Amino acid sequence: MPDIGTPYDDVFRTMVTDCPFLLIPLINEVFGENYTGDEEITLLQNEHFIKLTDKKLLKKVTDSRIGMPSATSKTYHFECQSTSDGSINIRIFEYATQMAIEDACMEKDHLILEYPHSAVLYLRHNNDTPNNMTVIIKTPGGEISYKVPVIKMQKYSLEEIFKKNLLFLIPFYIFNYEKEFPLMENGNENFQKAEKEFTTIIKQLNNICLGGEISEYTKSMLLDMSNIVIESLAVKYEKIKKGIGGIMGGKVLDYEAKTIFRSGREEGREEGREEGREEGMKNGMVYAYYEMNLQTNEIARKVNLTEEEVLEIIRKKDMQ
Repeated sequence: MPDIGTPYDDVFRTMVTDCPFLLIPLINEVFGENYTGDEEITLLQNEHFIKLTDKKLLKKVTDSRIGMPSATSKTYHFECQSTSDGSINIRIFEYATQMAIEDACMEKDHLILEYPHSAVLYLRHNNDTPNNMTVIIKTPGGEISYKVPVIKMQKYSLEEIFKKNLLFLIPFYIFNYEKEFPLMENGNENFQKAEKEFTTIIKQLNNICLGGEISEYTKSMLLDMSNIVIESLAVKYEKIKKGIGGIMGGKVLDYEAKTIFRSGREEGREEGREEGREEGMKNGMVYAYYEMNLQTNEIARKVNLTEEEVLEIIRKKDMQ
């Protein structure tokens, strides 16, 4: 029987697949690395099959496994855990061991197993949640151990997330308010605080997008993934879903910087390789949303174009 995931696992894996570079600042934060973000990233196989005693194969799917061959021979393995169920320690070791076996090599009479650098993201935690999980292996030749760092989502403020460029955590930021949901639904001060913070998220993402640090695609992906998490976590709280979800999926904020950016792009745009890639990505997003039967005004909002521009892209596509 395959592993049963959650919407949060799906969001985690989608971000790793679509925008793996967002993991680099998280790797730097957790493992003390100093990657610049320009490294080549390789998504490694995350499906593993374990042979059971009855010779059947059990499929295991890890949340992420990446390598950066241009910078290092290290591989990194992250798991996303919404609630502690007492089995994450075993699963982490099980996944890591299977990865090590798959990449094992023989040197004369030596079998060499290289374990990945593993970590787990806890979306919820309590006072008993450790900062590290320790794996101890007792062998006939002696005892070895290693630590698996624990990332505690609710320990990160919004300011720290943007300061450290931990954009990968943004879709899960709503977990920081989960305990307050019953009071927020009745409109207490935390609801207003959440509204301000999620409005800040929109503004900050727009700013770094305009500054060229992330693409429109990455920004839209982060907002879409945030909405999926909000919809799932606040399923019983209509006010929160409409209020906070509406901020993340509603209005596109317009301000002077964006107007200047648009004007400059239209007046001085020159067709080139970089611009061609950006335009191709934006066109692809329009096609994808159109095939999902979204209205043109909704597509325009998501990709930061006018409705007329969206209609023109769709028209050209239909003529092909």
